[in-house]
Amino acid sequence: MNKKDISDFAKKLNEMYPNAKTELYYTNEFQLLIAILMSAQTTDKQVNIVNRNFFNFLKEPSDWASMDVEYIKDFINTISFFNNKAENIKKTSTIIKEKFGSVIPKTIEELITLPWVWIKTAKVFLAVSEDAPYIWVDTHVHRVLNRLWLVNTKTPLETDKKISKNFTKENHALLHNTLVLFWRYQCMARNPKCETCPFSGKCNYYKKNN
Repeated sequence: MNKKDISDFAKKLNEMYPNAKTELYYTNEFQLLIAILMSAQTTDKQVNIVNRNFFNFLKEPSDWASMDVEYIKDFINTISFFNNKAENIKKTSTIIKEKFGSVIPKTIEELITLPWVWIKTAKVFLAVSEDAPYIWVDTHVHRVLNRLWLVNTKTPLETDKKISKNFTKENHALLHNTLVLFWRYQCMARNPKCETCPFSGKCNYYKKNN
């Protein structure tokens, strides 16, 4: 891995997916945070199906802060872990209303005090809402960056630490949305589209399987 490889990769993805944005449906920052929370272990597509209806009712923290959690469960019962997510949507709404005056906090330190909001969730939120230079590292991002020799790590946590140290803020800004689209539509875990990938010449997976 070298800085030029990283920079070239980031620029190429930006060319492949110009003006890339999150595919989660939302109409304000509070809904964005809730959508990210709901997307854990669930596809964006399924979350969007739920939220096209759910977000007609859940618009601001006060909407659900005093609502019975069973009512929330009825809205989101088609997504994974809906019981836990419903509980945490209610808790998060209440905390944002009472502690933050219904204003969504904008630092990682404050965001991770909210239920079900981890560092990855906070980074996703800030990257989308503030265009902050963060890359959220999950198993998919970890897979892609290792396939392409941009990192040589064993876990997503190791990958996150590696890119935090070696990727520039410019790289992070270019990659925080484009990288998601790349693993989702090009470099899937199974049956990646290697034949149309501009990076196949440097890809470990391609070299091993072709």
